[in-house]
Amino acid sequence: MSFSHLTDLYALSSRGGVRRLAAVCPYEADALEAIAEAHRRGLVDARLVGDEGRIRGKAAELGLDLSGCSFIPASDDYQAAQLAVTAVSSGEADLLMKGMIKTASLLKAVLNKEWGLRSGALLSHLAIVEPDGIGRPIGITDGGMNIAPDLAAKEAIIANAVECFHQLGVACPKVACLAAVEVVNPDMPATGDAAALTAMNRRGQISGCLVDGPLALDNAVDAAAAKTKGIDSPVAGQADILLVPSIEPGNMVGKTVMFLARKSCAGVILGAKAPVVMTSRFDSMESKLLSISLGAAIARR
Repeated sequence: MSFSHLTDLYALSSRGGVRRLAAVCPYEADALEAIAEAHRRGLVDARLVGDEGRIRGKAAELGLDLSGCSFIPASDDYQAAQLAVTAVSSGEADLLMKGMIKTASLLKAVLNKEWGLRSGALLSHLAIVEPDGIGRPIGITDGGMNIAPDLAAKEAIIANAVECFHQLGVACPKVACLAAVEVVNPDMPATGDAAALTAMNRRGQISGCLVDGPLALDNAVDAAAAKTKGIDSPVAGQADILLVPSIEPGNMVGKTVMFLARKSCAGVILGAKAPVVMTSRFDSMESKLLSISLGAAIARR
């Protein structure tokens, strides 16, 4: 099936069998509700890692049915992260989810050299949103992991996002390298990186996608804006993926859609041996359910 709406992730996640989710410290209401709903729908087979009494107590408080979910008891956050990551790295689970544990603590376990999920690739965050009036889901990367990526890191970030879109059925995603203007300006390093990435794509160094930039946000996603500015590009106005210059604009663009436009979002960390569902405590239950579905859709058994 095609990936034309964010909710298509629910169907896409069910391809090839149920994926096994290892959720670390799922003590927070929205996260536990999303996991229970994903399990109920058959999107994942949930393994809940942490304080079993605390998890069951929260489920009882919320009226959630956790029958069919399995538990992996852990005495503290460190052990929970280690047990969950080990379950994924050993093949007992297919994807990982962050619950009420510090991001740094979970990533430390993910990057453990002995039993972690290192793949040799750069880790990067991808958020997928579906704003009104655009007519398609749009990926935003990287607003959650890499603070100020250089050119090589941006190439790796594109590769992660493109591979994800390939797994969602988008054969040749269009990648817009965002900047404040559409021309190279030596005082704006992001414009030079965007032009370099565009040239690398045209020469085949970056493949499986179309890359263009620098492009401002409006003419990256809106065909009328691109036409008004006279931009002739197969990406302008049609971008599937927005590569942001650094973490600040990526974080702001994603949260603008979520909190000002009140839209849901799916988010994962890519580049590890398995997807890592990484959501904020403030994300809605629907966003967490969509994130689980995205992780399941691209996980390999």
